[in-house]
Amino acid sequence: MIVRFLVSAPALAVALAISLSTSALAQEAPPPDTDQPTSAEAAATPPAEPSEAERFRAFITGLRPQALAAGVNPQTFDREVADLTFDPRVVRADRGQPGGGATSPATPSIGINFAPYRRTHVEPVRIGRGRSRYGSLRPQLSAIEAKTGVPESIMLAIYGHETGYGTFTGNYDILRSFATLAYEGRRRALFTAEFIDTLKLIDRGFPRSLLKGSWAGATGYPQFLPSTYLRLATDGDGDGKADIWRSEPDALASIGNYLTNAGWKPNVPWGVPVVVPSTFSRAGIASPLASPRCPRVHVRLSRWLTIAEWRAKGIMIAGAPVPADNEMATLIEPDGPGQTAYLLTTNYQAILDYNCSNFYALSVGLLADEVMRPAE
Repeated sequence: MIVRFLVSAPALAVALAISLSTSALAQEAPPPDTDQPTSAEAAATPPAEPSEAERFRAFITGLRPQALAAGVNPQTFDREVADLTFDPRVVRADRGQPGGGATSPATPSIGINFAPYRRTHVEPVRIGRGRSRYGSLRPQLSAIEAKTGVPESIMLAIYGHETGYGTFTGNYDILRSFATLAYEGRRRALFTAEFIDTLKLIDRGFPRSLLKGSWAGATGYPQFLPSTYLRLATDGDGDGKADIWRSEPDALASIGNYLTNAGWKPNVPWGVPVVVPSTFSRAGIASPLASPRCPRVHVRLSRWLTIAEWRAKGIMIAGAPVPADNEMATLIEPDGPGQTAYLLTTNYQAILDYNCSNFYALSVGLLADEVMRPAE
């Protein structure tokens, strides 16, 4: 038996309307977005790499515990790092130095002649300005020499070499320079320590706007690193504060204190020009020592003998003042055989401690001699 279901006309119309509406919606709905990642795919997608600025910021803020442990005021740290940015000029300057690459060795100075350097660093303008400044600074210089034993002329010559007797001290923000160099990482421990020491200077009342210097962070008239300032800066004008940025007496006293700390011996010349005879045998005068500091500079220096022993070997003194016969000295021939050479005392080593370059130390000694020489 067949059972038939009868549907009324109105009900059939409603059912057809619903069916047609559902079909239309299905056709109008967009297809699934196949580009949308699933939750599993989203979790597997690595986050975007942080920018250079973000990495720099993270590194600097990460130094906060170390700075505070070293005694930096928390407010000082937070205030001074708030606007710090990476300085690409500093990195370019650092990498442009001999040995500045991450893997390249320091370029040796062996074989490079001193004469061109001397012509640009012990020249009439610098000599004349030194003589003029000596006249105005002599009261301070003589007092420092009496206290330290460091000659007035040596302190003045370093002042002249470092900043042109105070005419240029650098315009880099040294806090930014140290932050950049520490972040760059080639000598991270060194520059992190100097960064923190710069914050200590700010804590001592020296505003950051005053702390300008070279790209490498040397600052003030003597071009001290902040760590050097904290160890050796000296009050030379009696106001209770060692201000090497604005006080020449403080700067000169600090230079004298530095050289004293480096072992300067009073009443001993830095060295003297000599003539090495063409028959001189260099066999056996090479130094048996290897310096732990800037060895490529010290390798140019001979073994140590007394002035009397050098004379006995035929070395002829060609200048003044002459070290005593029992004074120890080392020989350097900066322009090679046949040119002016020098016998250098331990006080030359003190100048090298200030700036480990034979050309620099020779120029300081020679400028000091010229400044004290009466003008013709």
